Amino acid sequence: MTTALTHARIETASPAAIAEGGHLLRDGRLVAFPTETVYGLGGDSTNDRAVAAIFEAKGRPSFNPLIVHVADQADIETLVMVDERTRAVIARFWPGPLTLVLPRAKDSPVSLLASAGLDTIAVRMPDHPVARALIRAAGRPIAAPSANRSGAVSPTLAEHVAESLGARVGLILDGGPCRVGVESTVLDLSGERPALLRPGGVPAEALEQALGTTLIRPTDHADAPKSPGMLASHYAPKVAVRLNATAAAPGEALLALGPTDGTLNLSPSGDLEEAAANLFAMLRALDRPEFTGIAIMPIPEHGLGLAINDRLRRAAAPRPT
Repeated sequence: MTTALTHARIETASPAAIAEGGHLLRDGRLVAFPTETVYGLGGDSTNDRAVAAIFEAKGRPSFNPLIVHVADQADIETLVMVDERTRAVIARFWPGPLTLVLPRAKDSPVSLLASAGLDTIAVRMPDHPVARALIRAAGRPIAAPSANRSGAVSPTLAEHVAESLGARVGLILDGGPCRVGVESTVLDLSGERPALLRPGGVPAEALEQALGTTLIRPTDHADAPKSPGMLASHYAPKVAVRLNATAAAPGEALLALGPTDGTLNLSPSGDLEEAAANLFAMLRALDRPEFTGIAIMPIPEHGLGLAINDRLRRAAAPRPT
């Protein structure tokens, strides 16, 4: 057994353990918890560094959007924009294994890193008392992908989390086996027509019946919506992006890393977790008409640097004409 696995701490999800989990989340730590689908690796969705720590713990290869979990239906009103169609779906399927992709609300507190820089946020209300009690104890929405290293089998027992993540997570709340055992269905309601981005615990047929229309699916036609994070050119500033720059050309902004001057600096100390936490907010801050482009200094190709570079290559990819 490795040192990391030795230090994994599993606690039965008692009121005291849930209260401790809420404190850890407020402090920027990660807590694994049960839902009806799989165990989630939770971090404060409003804390950029906590969200970056989720990607670091999972060894996630790219910054795909994370699902933000809420405890009560009313909690989403400050996070995303909700229309009558969305309210009807929520009334029928929440709490439950259904994630909704919705437009980001103005002044939404959710980290841009949690939504991979998109103007939409994926939200769901889990059908598990421990999950909702933990969210209430934290007092904020919780970003949580499955609690396993990227590419590993999704965990349905607390022991699975310990085997996969070990000490990368501050606390594992044991709520027993997950009832559903497969991930949530992801339904995109951000556009005029609803689109199925991922099949899961709620059948597509049930959604179509509730909505009174067929769902767009990625295989339907060439321009069908794709799952977030899959497009070659994903979040891209309006101005051009130039990678591996040593200095800014005339008119460019310089996004620096390490102990050097720039228009903005992802992390003066070169901390890749801090750089990841700042990435999308700084790209947006430099996406202004007074700059002809954004020159970005080299990012090391290891750890979170792999994910940062993946996202920057997408931002710099040729734009559709």
